[in-house]
Amino acid sequence: MPNASTWLQALSRRPLAVTVISLLFIGAGSVGLAYHLTEVKLNHLFNPELIWILVLRAVAVVGGVFLFLGRSWARWLLVLWLALHVWIAALHSLGPFITHAVLLVVIAYFLFRRSSSRFFNPQQPPSAEGQGSVD
Repeated sequence: MPNASTWLQALSRRPLAVTVISLLFIGAGSVGLAYHLTEVKLNHLFNPELIWILVLRAVAVVGGVFLFLGRSWARWLLVLWLALHVWIAALHSLGPFITHAVLLVVIAYFLFRRSSSRFFNPQQPPSAEGQGSVD
């Protein structure tokens, strides 16, 4: 378990892209959650479709929070969350499908590129690249 100074150091080196993406998921999930909570009716409290929507929105918020905190599993969760949305959009129409697919590619790129991976896995040993090894 890292100590407090290690934790603060990790937070101070969070890539801007990770910050932006985490805040987008927190914001979109929160807005969607607030919007869909207005659809809850006392006489239809257990509407399965609405429960599914609320859970998906809550997952976006939780994933965004833990992405912000530097948890590697959160980036996988959010990529899977977005992949699910690509699949759902494919069932409806081409426009939303393309939009979600592009978002998936862009967000996956920024969450898994080298600078982000170093942030999520600070204990990784340095790679062999650029160390002047002779073959």
